Amino acid sequence: MREFLNNAAFGWYPYFCLTVFIVGSWWRFDREQYTWRSGSSQLLRRRQMMWGSNLFHVGILIVFVGHLVGLLTPIQVFDAIGISHGAKQMLAIVVGGIAGLVCLVGIVLLTHRRLFDPRIRNTSSFGDIAVLLLLLVQLLLGLGSIPVSLAHLDGGEMVKFMTWAQGILTLQAGVASQIADVSWIFKLHIVLGMTIFLILPFTRLVHIWSAPIWYVGRRGYQIVRTKGQKDMRPPPSVPLGRAEWPKPGSLNQ
Repeated sequence: MREFLNNAAFGWYPYFCLTVFIVGSWWRFDREQYTWRSGSSQLLRRRQMMWGSNLFHVGILIVFVGHLVGLLTPIQVFDAIGISHGAKQMLAIVVGGIAGLVCLVGIVLLTHRRLFDPRIRNTSSFGDIAVLLLLLVQLLLGLGSIPVSLAHLDGGEMVKFMTWAQGILTLQAGVASQIADVSWIFKLHIVLGMTIFLILPFTRLVHIWSAPIWYVGRRGYQIVRTKGQKDMRPPPSVPLGRAEWPKPGSLNQ
């Protein structure tokens, strides 16, 4: 039973999450482009929002790139350039720990702002709050795994995660067994991370795909308000260049 659950969580679930992430993102971009945004509420409590957003984004970008490079770079590359597994492990702990703390401060500010400001909370959807809480829990799990990593400074645990991640992307069978015996906090961290990718296409997090240049090619729309306003344009039958407008003072007669 334990082996089955391990295979389900780390052998099958990653492909399910990746499929939904890619297909769901494509579907939303194709069918609902005007919902493809971060949904900013920066007009309310702007200063707290700017501090929280900047700290969160700087921290999360470093953490994400660190995970991406650390897990998906072939082990042979690190061996070729002379970086030992232990050195890589320590680098991940130091850089990831600092970036994680920066990110944590930012997301705490954002969560406090969204939950404890009545105006922002009333305009927030369930998904907005759920995403913040999931990211907060994920960061706490990542930081909580540092003491466990300090007990494996030889880099052996890191190699297991690298072998697993690269095996998933290269469709290797039975790769889930690589992390069958790692600490529960690592497993929970991995499962929650995959779950965040699973729900990403259906939340405001979808904006991570976008750079500002994408908005240049998006078909625009115009909102026209006519209620309570008089149409001062000339009748359609009169050429625009020859329309006779009322003389000054005639409207008061």
